[in-house]
Amino acid sequence: MSKEFNCPYAMSQEVEHMCHVAQGPNHGPAPIPEEGKWVQAKEVKDISAFTHGIGWCAPQQGACKLSLNVKDGVIQEALVETIGCSGMTHSAAMAAEILPGKTVLEALNTDLVCDAINTAMRELFLQIAYGRSQSAFSEGGLVIGAGLEDLGKGTRSQVGTMYGTVAKGVRYLEMAEGYVTRMALDADDQVIGYEFVNLGKMTDFIKKGDDPNTAYNKAMGHYGRFTEEDGAVKYIDPRKN
Repeated sequence: MSKEFNCPYAMSQEVEHMCHVAQGPNHGPAPIPEEGKWVQAKEVKDISAFTHGIGWCAPQQGACKLSLNVKDGVIQEALVETIGCSGMTHSAAMAAEILPGKTVLEALNTDLVCDAINTAMRELFLQIAYGRSQSAFSEGGLVIGAGLEDLGKGTRSQVGTMYGTVAKGVRYLEMAEGYVTRMALDADDQVIGYEFVNLGKMTDFIKKGDDPNTAYNKAMGHYGRFTEEDGAVKYIDPRKN
C-alpha cells in the first residue's frame, strides 16, 4: 500500500482520487558555469555573472545594449547604452539608477520605462539563468567597473552612423573614432579616407584649459588614404556636400 501524501494545495476531484506514485531520481538542476565554477542554481542568490544583452522597442525604432555585473544574485553594476530614440536616453538615466541593488528577479519585474531596456533585461536574464554569461569561465568573475571599461578611456559608447542613397552614394557621419568632419574621395569619386574629431577628447582638453579651437585641432585625426599624397583629390563634408 502506498504511503499517504498530503498536498497543501487544492486539487481537482480527478487528481484527488489518484493514488500517489513516488518520485524516483531527483538530482536537482543541471549545473551552469558561473565565474569559473559549476553551480546548481536553485535560488536567485546562487547567480553571479557579468554579461551583455540587446533589447529593442515594439516599433523597433530604437535599441538598448545593457551590461550587468551580478554578484550573489544582486546587480552591482549596470551600463545602459541606447541609440535611435531620444526618449530612450532619459529612460536609460532612470534605469541606471534603478537597477543597482536589485536582484535579477526584481529587475526583470521592474518597470524600466523603455520597452527596449525592458527587453534587454529579459535577454540578459535568459543568458544569466542558463549560464551563458561573459564571465562563465572567469575565475572569480569580473570586478565591479568592468562595464565601465567597455567604454574605453573616453568613457563614451562606440557609435557608428552611416547613410547612403542610390542617387548620391554613401556618407560617413560617425565612426568609432568620433564625429566625421570630412570624407576623402579619389579621382573616381570613391571614398578612400575620412577625417574625424573625437568629441570626448575635445571636451577633456577644454576642461583642462585649452581654448575650443586648440582643443578641436588636438582631438582631430584621419584614417585611410586621406592626404593628397595618398591619392585624395576631393574632400566633402558628409553633412553638407
